[in-house]
Amino acid sequence: MASKTFSSSFIRTLLPSTPSPKPSKRLVPSLSSKPISKNNSLKLPTNGFSSLPYASVPTPVYPKDLEERHLDTRNWEIMNNRLTDLGINISECVPGKQNRLLCPSCNGGESEEISLSLFIEEDWSFASWCCFRAKCGWKGATKALAGNKPSYQSFNKVNKYNAPRQITVEGLQLEPLSDELIGYFAERMISAETLKRNKVMQKKFGGQVNIAFTYWRKGALVNCKYRDIVKRFSQEKDTEKIFYGLDDIENETDIIIVEGEMDKLAMEEAGFRNCVSVPDGAPPSVSSKEVPDEEKDTKYRYLWKCKEYIEKASRVILATDGDPPGQALAEELARRIGRERCWRVKWPKKNDTADFKDANEVLMYLGPNALKDVIDNAELYPIRGLFNFSDFFEDIDKYYHRTLGYEFGVSTGWRALDDLYNVVPGELTIVTGVPNSGKSEWIDALLCNLNENVGWKFALCSMENKVRDHARKLLEKYLRKPFFDSGYGTSIERMTEKELEEGKKWLNDTFYLIRCENDSLPSIKWVLELARVAVLRHGVRGLVIDPYNELDHQRPVSQTETEYVSQMLTLVKRFAQHHSCHVWFVAHPRQLHHWVGAPPNLYDISGSAHFINKCDNGIVIHRNRDPDAGPIDQVQICVRKVRNKVVGTIGDAFLSYDRSTGVYMDIDAAPKPKKR
Repeated sequence: MASKTFSSSFIRTLLPSTPSPKPSKRLVPSLSSKPISKNNSLKLPTNGFSSLPYASVPTPVYPKDLEERHLDTRNWEIMNNRLTDLGINISECVPGKQNRLLCPSCNGGESEEISLSLFIEEDWSFASWCCFRAKCGWKGATKALAGNKPSYQSFNKVNKYNAPRQITVEGLQLEPLSDELIGYFAERMISAETLKRNKVMQKKFGGQVNIAFTYWRKGALVNCKYRDIVKRFSQEKDTEKIFYGLDDIENETDIIIVEGEMDKLAMEEAGFRNCVSVPDGAPPSVSSKEVPDEEKDTKYRYLWKCKEYIEKASRVILATDGDPPGQALAEELARRIGRERCWRVKWPKKNDTADFKDANEVLMYLGPNALKDVIDNAELYPIRGLFNFSDFFEDIDKYYHRTLGYEFGVSTGWRALDDLYNVVPGELTIVTGVPNSGKSEWIDALLCNLNENVGWKFALCSMENKVRDHARKLLEKYLRKPFFDSGYGTSIERMTEKELEEGKKWLNDTFYLIRCENDSLPSIKWVLELARVAVLRHGVRGLVIDPYNELDHQRPVSQTETEYVSQMLTLVKRFAQHHSCHVWFVAHPRQLHHWVGAPPNLYDISGSAHFINKCDNGIVIHRNRDPDAGPIDQVQICVRKVRNKVVGTIGDAFLSYDRSTGVYMDIDAAPKPKKR
């Protein structure tokens, strides 16, 4: 197994002679846009390098210098205090110039990169800063005095665009790699031949040797990026940013884009020279804004400057890091290149819980053939809303082998319904019936069965029931005893106080109530949002909305009720599918003027035929009211629609109803005592 550490001799060669200053903790004022913890104030580099920590610095300006020059010391005092409170130490900063410091927001990341750029007006009246680490981006500005106007003329003069600085290998004093550095790369499975072809060199800064990654375009050196022993990066100032390895993708039909220079070199070891690396790393997350115009897209200017290379390619493989910033980078690149031309890699698994992070890790631990397989098996970059069946093969296999759970649904607990209706997570069941037919009672009994048999929990949005009445009905079904000593209880003994306490605990553990606490009616969006919270917080598997007509159904004047119902049921179904939660929606039938006692039809539901068109299951609850027609304790469960033939079919089932306890039973089943 390859080692990821420098050899001891190399470490002795590269260790700096002076220690880095220790950070000091600061408080965070309200002006700061990000949490601030500490700051290292490192010396400003010279010789044109933007972030080299060990170069000498110009003499800083102190208050006594201000007094000698007859400038306003008040500005300095205020600015010093404000920036100190932010965690920025300006004791060695020079006004009128760009100062480079360790960012107090991100502390330079793991590599402690000197990434904060601070500009202070010469009269100390105004300061602005920005961290150029992609994973941070902290920026802000402040004035010394509220009434002072900053000298924007001076500020803009510093930040105006200048032509890129011309550089050469000789001018930068770059040297061939030492044996120690070649050995360092060899530990990462990168050969001397690859290093030589990519012109990887080194540069000495004082007593420290840095790796120099040279950026070329059409044979000309345009930039150079440095990496030291602790993985701190810096780049040549005032140079042009382009892809690393740009000349390797000229006229290529396939292009691979990676996140770092080491990954570009690793790709070459696997046989892919048609690879480039981004120069600036990855953003912390995908931007929520639209892609800006080319001239304003400063973060990805390197991409636009190389667009003629990208435009010639028919396929762009995004092989960025597997961590969230790396995936955000892939998305940002795909947004600009065009997702239809992009492919992405899937890094192999490192162990049961983690994947390999990038190309160099795969090369080091699995070898060049494994890295080649990763690229050869790159998959189409996903386009929202457009899929292949292969995207779902894993889910299909689990469905076939019945490892998902509840593929055939969950039994209602009544044998008479087992062949007709089973409960599947993610489906919508519409329940209807004429008034006093027992719709709500039957659903309550079904929930009790599901809880007893498979332990499901439920969210209840039952607007027609008082909480205490609903609790009584549920407790009677759970304990199989009446709540009161009264006429409906017949000869069955009332539940005891001990049983009541047991039942109250069961209620609290099993059900979560969605209730509007003011006089207004709840909207369907309000109900579904609270149900979503119940799913995530309490793990509920079922939602009851009872009934439809108790919701707020305000709709635009131009929208018909049919259109509204269609839109509403779409929201309900989407909630059920996304959260694997079964929804029972109770809807009353319209007024049946000529009703003769037969069960109503699902098309009789008030509001729209979409209640039957859009639901997965449609059930009518019907109770016999005529003693001459049969037992009045008999309830007919009419299954009128089942979309999924695997879990049921159309038909009727009959249950007996015990009025004293509210329990439903199969006709031939004897009452069962509650299990203790």
